[in-house]
Amino acid sequence: MRILVAEDESVIADAVAEGLRRHAMAVDVCYDGAAALERVTVHRYDIVVLDRDLPVVHGDVVCRRIVEAGGETRVLMLTAAAGIRDKVDGLGLGADDYLTKPFAFAELVARVLALGRRARAALPPVLERAGVTLDLPRHSASRDGRLLRLSPKEFAVLEVLLRAEETVVSAEELLEKAWDEHADPFTNSVRVTVGTLRRKLGPPPVIETVIGAGYRFAG
Repeated sequence: MRILVAEDESVIADAVAEGLRRHAMAVDVCYDGAAALERVTVHRYDIVVLDRDLPVVHGDVVCRRIVEAGGETRVLMLTAAAGIRDKVDGLGLGADDYLTKPFAFAELVARVLALGRRARAALPPVLERAGVTLDLPRHSASRDGRLLRLSPKEFAVLEVLLRAEETVVSAEELLEKAWDEHADPFTNSVRVTVGTLRRKLGPPPVIETVIGAGYRFAG
């Protein structure tokens, strides 16, 4: 999933981002509302983890703009305002979920995964094809019962390919969905990651290269 963390407390923002990256998510970070609005006009995010009390442009305004723009981006408000009235107001702005500080990181991950399922067409939390099983809540992968030790990027690429079923996914789309905004589009990161993923999956091959178009899970 592609996530934006908009939080003015840099320590919290960076810690949340790093934790989500360990769960194979591509995460961008910004520290004020103006930057958040700029990011959401450039990138297609599955989820925005949004601090309500952002400087420059208030989080309520950011939330309202995201909702007004339509699309499938989900908003998880992350804020110290814990009163019932605060939650009602936040959800009334169009936020999809509301988590108060302090929070347990495991709960944040669970809520992000749940929102991610809602941001796409309904799919099960466990993806299976050609003997390959990807368990998203447990962040585990296997093939024919053999545990696969995948890096976060390999896990993310495999998820994108499985979700696409047998349609072709371009290298640009993989960069958009599995890497963050600092990824260099001219590097061979996608090719290298797909290559190591293929080796770990083992024979028979299930990831097909479509010349000039991208990659397809063809098992």
